[in-house]
Amino acid sequence: MIQLKTMLNCIDNSGAAVVECVRVMKMKRHAKIGDRIIVVVQKQRSFGPESGPGASVSTSAANKVRRGDIRHAVVVRTAKKLQRPDGSVVKFDDNACVLINKAGEPIGTRLSGVVGVELRKLKWSKILSLAPMHL
Repeated sequence: MIQLKTMLNCIDNSGAAVVECVRVMKMKRHAKIGDRIIVVVQKQRSFGPESGPGASVSTSAANKVRRGDIRHAVVVRTAKKLQRPDGSVVKFDDNACVLINKAGEPIGTRLSGVVGVELRKLKWSKILSLAPMHL
């Protein structure tokens, strides 16, 4: 259950590491896997050894988002237990999301970590194709 002020891990290579939820779309109180939310980037990810103190140009070129940016995102993992129609219960270790643009396409080109299979019925097939595994 993702609601206002919830901190999430960003699992794509867009440049964000930790984001904070500021709005749940579609007039819902809390978001589940596959729901669209609006987030603020709280912490940036540094890419490799070339992103040291003297190489700020390469860091900004690698990162597609910066700290403080407001973006749309899709929830792909939640720590809250989720009951599936077949009776199984799934619970992930953390809350995670993938940043998307307003058209619904992922900003990053690669995903790290598993995503929930509930994205399939909610028509997020582009995110499922980028993910290494869906559980």
